[in-house]
Amino acid sequence: MAVKDVKPGVRNDEGIAAVLGILKQAFGERFQTGQSFREQHAHTATYLPSQLPDGVVFVESSDDVKTVVKACAEYRVPVIPFGTGSSLEGQVNAPSGGISIDFSRMNRVLSVSPADLDVTVEPGITREELNRELRDTGLFFPIDPGANASIGGMVATRASGTNAVRYGTMKDNVLSLTVVTADGEEIRTARRAKKSSAGYDLTRLFVGSEGTLGVITSVTLRLQGIPEKIGGGVCAFPTLQAACDAVIMTIQMGIPVARIELLDDVQIRACNAYSGLSYPEKPTLFLEFHGTEETVALQSAQFSEIAAECGGDEFRWTANAEERTKLWKARHDAYWASRALAPNLDGLSTDVCVPISRLAECVAETQADIAREGLLAPIVGHAGDGNFHVLVLFDGKDAASVAKVEAFTQRLNARALAMDGTCTGEHGIGQGKMAFLEEELGGALALMRSIKKGLDPRNIFNPGKILRPLEGELPQA
Repeated sequence: MAVKDVKPGVRNDEGIAAVLGILKQAFGERFQTGQSFREQHAHTATYLPSQLPDGVVFVESSDDVKTVVKACAEYRVPVIPFGTGSSLEGQVNAPSGGISIDFSRMNRVLSVSPADLDVTVEPGITREELNRELRDTGLFFPIDPGANASIGGMVATRASGTNAVRYGTMKDNVLSLTVVTADGEEIRTARRAKKSSAGYDLTRLFVGSEGTLGVITSVTLRLQGIPEKIGGGVCAFPTLQAACDAVIMTIQMGIPVARIELLDDVQIRACNAYSGLSYPEKPTLFLEFHGTEETVALQSAQFSEIAAECGGDEFRWTANAEERTKLWKARHDAYWASRALAPNLDGLSTDVCVPISRLAECVAETQADIAREGLLAPIVGHAGDGNFHVLVLFDGKDAASVAKVEAFTQRLNARALAMDGTCTGEHGIGQGKMAFLEEELGGALALMRSIKKGLDPRNIFNPGKILRPLEGELPQA
């Protein structure tokens, strides 16, 4: 995060005016330019300043998307896809104005193939809506970022979540996409086969591209069978190192844990207060196992032995659905629980990811940094894949407080990179982490710029995200 990198872009006022007229005529009431609509489509879940689009189109079909893209391409006006607005690095901001494409009305399930364990959906459907639609099939979609994000947004940011340790991230669960490209035409990146060696892997290219290469209009996803039995539990540890050692041993022993989440003592205190829990205020693991009644019991027993060996408290686990729901609702409410610790302050949610062998070291050094700076910053992590989040609470109106937070996040990202980690495990780059991406990948960014220029020569797709803008790029009018 670096506020100095987040600047208003060069506006193509003449082109924007032309596109506003075209879209008003084409979409009528489905095209809005009112201040409230524009503000709703530029809010960010960070303290990066909102940068409003000039208009919002509520699309209902891929033909609508093509109409918008063709008009914007002709007049070189930015296009910013919008799902639910839950992204954390300013991905929905419009630094040089332009048109926000709202996908909330493209939220249909197009086809389900239970025999092939896949589903094709429109990008505006949320993960919770999708799983409700799938319930009667005995299948579910396992990727669950904390927010009820749209599937299109999850693809765009290469999202993951608490189940990633067992089921992978979005890149592992997207089979195919349809995408509207810079010429306003729709392409399909792959077929439904579970594997292919046919040509470039365009699907993976668009997964994680944050709307900068094209606009996603449908997604084909892998599905999983709903487990026969699910068990979950919680275990506190005397130290962060002990908790991380338990995670490493669990992974190394091949125990197929579905979720293994790390919460530090500050985060546990926040969850206790917000969710009405009474867990010891110590480093704690939340776990979940999927399988049959016998395998869930076995896996829980195996973890109990590991926890005891690492000095942990008794592993309290249950297969009761109501108790498990309470446990994981508390975990998914961790953001709001943390904000409730200091409701008058602003919050910055940031994430890094390191090899799990370095997780304890990275989190411990981060905690020491927090203590030195006198910050209030709970930590929660997807311990099974080395990804953790820090929610820093601060006064966004105080320049000294903002500067302290910026310096902290710079050190956090440098620490992760020094451990051969990444500046973001799942939040994406957006506007907030462009400088850190340069540090992480160096010369590879030149190749990324070439790909961007080749697929989006007029720089209309979500400009000012991922790659730091070069002079004259916002937009090329």
